Amino acid sequence: MDAGKVIFETVDRLRQRRTGPLVLELDLTEGLTEGPPADPLAALLSMRRPRLSDVLAGLKRARQDSRVKALIVKIGGNLGLAMVQELRQAVVQFRASGKLTVAFAETFGEFGNGTVPYYLASAFERVYLQPSGDVGLTGVALEQRFVKGALGKLGVGYELGQRHEYKTAANTFTQEHMTEPHRESMTRIVESVVEQMIAGIADGRRLDPEKVRELIDRGPFIGSEALEAGLVDGLAYRDEVYDEVKKAGGADTHLQFVSRYQRGAAVRKLPHPTAPSIALVHGNGQIRMGRSGRSPLGGGGAMGSDTVSAALRSARRDEHVKAVVFRVDSPGGSYVASDTVWREVVLTRQVKPVIVSMGDLAASGGYFVSMGADVIVAQPGTLTGSIGVFGGKPVLSELLDKIGINSEMVAEGANAGMFSATRAFSPEEWERVNAWLDRIYDDFVGKVAEGRKLTRDRAHELARGRVWTGADAHERGLVDELGGLEDALAIARKRASLPDGAPVRSYPRLHPLERLRGPESSEDKAAALARIRLESWGPLARLSADLGLPLAGPLALPSWYRIS
Repeated sequence: MDAGKVIFETVDRLRQRRTGPLVLELDLTEGLTEGPPADPLAALLSMRRPRLSDVLAGLKRARQDSRVKALIVKIGGNLGLAMVQELRQAVVQFRASGKLTVAFAETFGEFGNGTVPYYLASAFERVYLQPSGDVGLTGVALEQRFVKGALGKLGVGYELGQRHEYKTAANTFTQEHMTEPHRESMTRIVESVVEQMIAGIADGRRLDPEKVRELIDRGPFIGSEALEAGLVDGLAYRDEVYDEVKKAGGADTHLQFVSRYQRGAAVRKLPHPTAPSIALVHGNGQIRMGRSGRSPLGGGGAMGSDTVSAALRSARRDEHVKAVVFRVDSPGGSYVASDTVWREVVLTRQVKPVIVSMGDLAASGGYFVSMGADVIVAQPGTLTGSIGVFGGKPVLSELLDKIGINSEMVAEGANAGMFSATRAFSPEEWERVNAWLDRIYDDFVGKVAEGRKLTRDRAHELARGRVWTGADAHERGLVDELGGLEDALAIARKRASLPDGAPVRSYPRLHPLERLRGPESSEDKAAALARIRLESWGPLARLSADLGLPLAGPLALPSWYRIS
């Protein structure tokens, strides 16, 4: 074959890809990332994971693109409920444009719970399951283990205070069973989530809600049972499903990932650098003082107050930015760091609109950084609220005595040794601990009342450490709108009087030279680059990690508060 013919065929193939019919594809096996990576390690670990904002923007654009004929999604991985609801909303809107939507899964839970991934699949026009797969539609369960008895046998005790009865993060160490407020709160969360899932599955699969509830109680299902019950449309392998979808797209159909489709469009239509825009600031992970990055103990990224504050300042001072969307996905953490970010949100709101978009979690410190915004948008399944605080320490004196370790202290200052784990708090030290807890709780509730335009009594009634779903928080005025990131961006554009297509830019915006050179001052954007660091409990950080306390700090939600 001569070189000219090879070049001609290559050019023709590229032209067909640019102009021919498209089937968009999304592989959720590795999950999705919330925002841009906070550090080089995060960038490496997330290389194969599409970004949620790219997927949402790509599906929105594809609704109006005549080249796009269908969407096929391989469902798998571990997605949180609110992120699933973001995707469901995008799929439902894409489906309403008249284009084919197909979900394929090898299994919805292999001998395990697959309720959340099946809930996502139910939004598609057709759902296919590999013949060897199952549908683990079994409902939702939240489980907490209590280790007080085991620790007591070892000689370890905990002295912890909390504000108030629903702030149950420390109960695993201080209780042997659920308290009544603890059980009440968790029961309502599970009820609210199941109500949402039943409604979504019933709508997507055209089933009566009572029938869906009955199916949940009968689950899990092997493949043939799921087909008979109308939960799936067919049992087929990947090649069979993809062949069917490609045929529906027509001849010369080209398969393309949604994120690649969106990035290609963004490159071809780069907005002018000075065009009026929306700033998108991400606050992901446990909240701590300093820079964003990853904990050396694992567990993903962290929201550093320096990094997020610098991003908000940068967006506030940019005359081309007309509104800010602050995307929060955090279980909370340091009170001081949360207050630092809250202050920047309030200052930014004085200059331009600030809209908060909540992800899977925006609770405790995650709610603290959100409550100063003009508008708070959350998914019905977002876990939020938890307006409360806890703090204290483990007491290891009995354990140390059992294993023959003697600890002695020399101190100057009546309370110099109060944070030592080798002895209990004295009455005077407990007085200081309670003063600290009261101060934080009073500040938190006062700022909730101010930001949400509530009386202090009403704010306290909704607080007390209680976790709410987004749906319940919306009913109570802690959240303004139910929806996702695209809804928050639409609200921001409307508040700023910008057209629907106004560009969105992530902040802080750093070019390569700014990343390489040293910062000129603490006001310089380059001063807030991410790094690996552990800081939330201050001098007790190492001890808290050793003894199982949440690393993030006193405004934290336990890790088991996640529905996926």
